[in-house]
Amino acid sequence: MSGKQENIVTIYKNLGETPLEALERFRVTRPELKDIPMTYAGRLDPLAEGDLIILIGDECKNKDAYLGLDKEYEVEVVLGISTDTHDALGLAEISRGLPSRVGLDVQKYVGKFSQPYPAYSSKTVNGVQLHELSRRNELPDVMPKKNVEVYKVELLSRNEISATELKSRILHNIDLVKGDFRQEEIKKRWEEVFRGLPSRVGLDAIRFRVKCSSGTYMRSLADRIGKDLGCGAFCLSIKRTKILLTSN
Repeated sequence: MSGKQENIVTIYKNLGETPLEALERFRVTRPELKDIPMTYAGRLDPLAEGDLIILIGDECKNKDAYLGLDKEYEVEVVLGISTDTHDALGLAEISRGLPSRVGLDVQKYVGKFSQPYPAYSSKTVNGVQLHELSRRNELPDVMPKKNVEVYKVELLSRNEISATELKSRILHNIDLVKGDFRQEEIKKRWEEVFRGLPSRVGLDAIRFRVKCSSGTYMRSLADRIGKDLGCGAFCLSIKRTKILLTSN
């Protein structure tokens, strides 16, 4: 248990869980809190894992105070494939004309900028969440954006990942997700993508650490990298390693 006091707890949200599922798993471990109100502050996508703040009892009333906290992430991005969610839980497409080794300057992503919300996200437009509008093919012509800031980007590694390993990881991770996230349609598309890739082909996999303001989507950052390089990209893994309880 961590946090400033007993009614603020940081738990680890597992890969495949929704934040609500992580909260309910925590509640089971604390039977004395069975009938006490709880909420989480700050979302993590099903295929993201890491630190999640849980507020207990009267602290739930102060939720807004926790929504603007800075975060740190470790992210793994694969080049050469893009998806409509910008992570592995999306419909994939192989990029055309991928250079064998593309240059990447991660420092260009440090600073303040206006980041579009992902089409598959909980951001609302006229009272409807974007992921619902996406499924209806009713996305707005101009996507909403959020002003965010990336304070620091540190390149950790750059390696090749085989199509065989990539397929195994993606299908395993998708199977961890419960609920309706288009899993069967997404898995079918991934199978089609991998049929178009020789099993021994190596795709560029980049790992980096990011310190950023609240609301910065790592998925959108991966998509931006792919577009800047002209080769497409998606997040293979996202791990939130730290929530900073003090301002930057």
